[in-house]
Amino acid sequence: MIKRVKPKKFLGQHFLKDLPTAQAIADTVDACPDTPILEVGPGMGVLTQFLLHKNREVKVVEIDFESVRYLRETHPELEEQIIEDDFLKMHLEHTFDGRPFTLTGNYPYNISSQIFFKMLENKDLIPCCTGMIQKEVAERLAAPHGSKAYGILSVMVQLWYDVEYLFTVEPGVFDPPPKVQSAVVCLRRNGRTDCGCNERLLRRVVKTTFGQRRKMLRGSLKALLSQLDGESGRSCDHTEFLSQPLLTHRPEQLSLDDFIGLTNAIEAEIGLGNNK
Repeated sequence: MIKRVKPKKFLGQHFLKDLPTAQAIADTVDACPDTPILEVGPGMGVLTQFLLHKNREVKVVEIDFESVRYLRETHPELEEQIIEDDFLKMHLEHTFDGRPFTLTGNYPYNISSQIFFKMLENKDLIPCCTGMIQKEVAERLAAPHGSKAYGILSVMVQLWYDVEYLFTVEPGVFDPPPKVQSAVVCLRRNGRTDCGCNERLLRRVVKTTFGQRRKMLRGSLKALLSQLDGESGRSCDHTEFLSQPLLTHRPEQLSLDDFIGLTNAIEAEIGLGNNK
């Protein structure tokens, strides 16, 4: 008799047990039909079984040795396609010999945001990302500017991906049931090939301003400008720059294009030039 896997809290495991929900999540990969599929955290393979019906190359990455053993016993056809590793530490260019792929999964709750930042680091390899996450994270991914959910994840993901919030999932479809609702999302690479600014500086601007999201931008950016001056070995008076009307706003009021324009303005202000 095959022994079922006991969910492990430290791995953020909530195993999907509802087959119609698993089928619905599997169908989200049809958004990018011509790519192989990498599933993160397959657990006992409830979602995996439906992905295998897609007539596409499927690989799964699982860090839990008990889950790996269970998958080998119940899905012998996956034997050569199981990657026993930590997804966050993988070199994804080797997964499908450099070919782009669709990322999907019932993502572990404790690393879901990190998974999306890993996706961003490999955006040229991942034209499509779907899957189930906490509803709160899904709302942040899809949030428009001006909303309370809009933040760092919203800006950085929407820079490169179109985000679609597909449907909400109740706790009862999991073992054990989580204390929060979940949601399924679909992210597809947009047409952007260049972010239009110094991307490293953009990340710093976004993280700095949302790190003090109750402050007006001029308050949080004053410290960042001072840091940048120190790094460049220059010292400037930024009073005039900080007095512009845009900087009386709070970060959630800025659109993605506003953040790009602000980043370019800061770069010009501190004289970074082409130092990216």
